[in-house]
Amino acid sequence: MLLVGQKFEDRRLKDVPGEVQRELSAANFGAGLAPGSTVAIGVGSRGISNINIIARAVVDYWKSRGFVPFIFPAMGSHGAATAEGQTDVLAHYGITPETMGCELRSSLDVISLGKTPEGIEVFLDKHASEAGGVFLCGRVKQHTDFAGKIESGLYKMMAIGLGKWAGAKNYHMNARRMGLEAVIRSVGRQVRGSGKILGGLAILEDAFHNTAKLAAVHSADMEQREEELLALSKTWAATLPCDLDLLIVDEMGKIFSGAGMDTKVVNRGVDGEINPWPLPHVERIFVRGLSDQSYGNASGVGMAEVVTDRLAQAIDNNATWLNVLTATTPRCGKLPIHFATDRECIERIVPTLGKPNFEDVRIGWIANTLALSPMGLSENMRAEIEANPRLVILEEAHELPFGPDGNLPLDAFHLAATH
Repeated sequence: MLLVGQKFEDRRLKDVPGEVQRELSAANFGAGLAPGSTVAIGVGSRGISNINIIARAVVDYWKSRGFVPFIFPAMGSHGAATAEGQTDVLAHYGITPETMGCELRSSLDVISLGKTPEGIEVFLDKHASEAGGVFLCGRVKQHTDFAGKIESGLYKMMAIGLGKWAGAKNYHMNARRMGLEAVIRSVGRQVRGSGKILGGLAILEDAFHNTAKLAAVHSADMEQREEELLALSKTWAATLPCDLDLLIVDEMGKIFSGAGMDTKVVNRGVDGEINPWPLPHVERIFVRGLSDQSYGNASGVGMAEVVTDRLAQAIDNNATWLNVLTATTPRCGKLPIHFATDRECIERIVPTLGKPNFEDVRIGWIANTLALSPMGLSENMRAEIEANPRLVILEEAHELPFGPDGNLPLDAFHLAATH
């Protein structure tokens, strides 16, 4: 294996809290609210870089304007669809009443906002409905299930996040007949029509998972602005650099993607499709572990062909099955073939590739689907790597470093941190 870097542009913001203040101040949020009104700040369950810093800066903005902010989980059915579980998810990201300097209100209770023209009943978090206004903090990026002009972002958070478990179930069910983008738009318009949504702070990340852009978006402009921001985000997205026979993934989990692994990295579909996207072809996926920050939720594990026994043992079936059934993607909850060690997983899956010589197998190795540089690539791709101006060899080849227990170390290619 060679240690290979991808030459993505580093777009990180130097002063994240300062940029939050500049964006929100320029947008003049809260101009129509009565002094002292409460503002419900929705924060989701994704592993967004600097989310605790961003959320605190948003809280500070509303306080500085004389309002009373509180944070609530805007995450559909995640956290095992319990108020306590969703509070725990936020706490793991460093979002607590103590760190945020405001109250945190978590509940699965919702109110109905009536039905959309398509007949979809719409729900809103009860705590949010009782506030003077609602403000969202969310990342705009590609969705794992579909491609469109609006995918993951503030509009989706307005629908599935604010609708809690009741909304998430209803919207995903309707998406089977209408398509998820159509549902997100329809429900989002209904929520905006309630007059509760003040706007949001859209977060864009670069290919290295750095906070790259923060954009204040008013409710009235949200649909158009999100289309523009998603188009920009897609130009920054990281992908695998080449076709692979076997992709080794150190960790999967909700912290990395709603589907556990970003489908638009591993080239899988949540309904079992293999290589459905116009991306590098990945024949087999081997996942070594489940992040402890996924709380046992292994939604997306069904996209892998083989996993370790230790991943299988880390799965909380209740959290996983609840998530995949709510999302109407039951194939994502299927448990793949699994073996005791990394070595056995690789030795058992490679013969299914139809390549008699192991030296001909094209192997890639990543920490997770958010960390695609550096990565490991097998030496049989050296000529291809050297001919690709986007790639650079950072470390010369060495054999897969199996330990005496038959497992690979988590930091074998220093994959999780530097670039």
